[in-house]
Amino acid sequence: MPGLLVAVPAAVLGALSFGLSSNLQYRANHQVPERATGDPSLFADLLGNKLWRLSIVLAILGFALQVVALRYGPVMLVQPLLVCSLLFYVLLTPALAGRRPDGMRILGACLALAGLVSFLTVARPSDSGGKDLTPATILPLGIGLAVLLTLCLVASYSVARRWRSLPLALATGICYGVTAGLVRSLSDRFGDGFPELFHHWQLYAICVLGPLGVLLNQNTFQQGRLGSPALAIITTVDPLISIGVGLLWLDGTIAVGVGPVLGEIVALAVMAGGIAVLATRAPHLAQEGSPVVHESKVGD
Repeated sequence: MPGLLVAVPAAVLGALSFGLSSNLQYRANHQVPERATGDPSLFADLLGNKLWRLSIVLAILGFALQVVALRYGPVMLVQPLLVCSLLFYVLLTPALAGRRPDGMRILGACLALAGLVSFLTVARPSDSGGKDLTPATILPLGIGLAVLLTLCLVASYSVARRWRSLPLALATGICYGVTAGLVRSLSDRFGDGFPELFHHWQLYAICVLGPLGVLLNQNTFQQGRLGSPALAIITTVDPLISIGVGLLWLDGTIAVGVGPVLGEIVALAVMAGGIAVLATRAPHLAQEGSPVVHESKVGD
């Protein structure tokens, strides 16, 4: 598919931008007063932070590259590639802190990338794109999204503070995954001109879910002492949700049959294992000495 020659590089470069943006956002969120979950005044605090402003530029660049990738490739291909943002995050963070990545981080990165490539090779995901979602599909999508986000927010208030970033990261990943699916559903209409987009409800849903996801992302980084576990959840949930959106609402397909399904399960397990290694390595480093603890607080 010629479109993949555009979609794949755009998705990988978008992942790099998102990884750098996440690193800067984590640092910035620990330099401003802590706010309650969902409090938009957090944005006002962050606007005065240079690191956060730079992170937004990188995030916009990443989103633009994601839109390009979704224009030329299926959502079930593009979103899993964005898991590379976690790889870039955990590998670049030590470099930005003046130290080299350790062996376990490199192992985790290799496992995650191998699992991702294997999944894409075996699953061969595709979707029709540009589909008009009907009221019959909009209603369950909206109800399901509202229920999931509500459960995540309730959980964030119910668990101990040290675990609060986990349900918030889950909510962030859900918002990002659904937003990607909505962008994909509009992809074939980008060539009709910007005014034409205002006739489609997906644009307005994106304008709500996008900022909500960004706000929840900032709350996630504020609540969590370490950034890797939260980002691991976001980058895992995002593609899984987007794959679900592609299958349920965009006429998506993946390879089926005993062999392909087993291969997909093994590949996802390898990818999850790699992400788990990356996520759990950050707390391990934090216990190795006070200099590393300081670095982890501002970058891991």
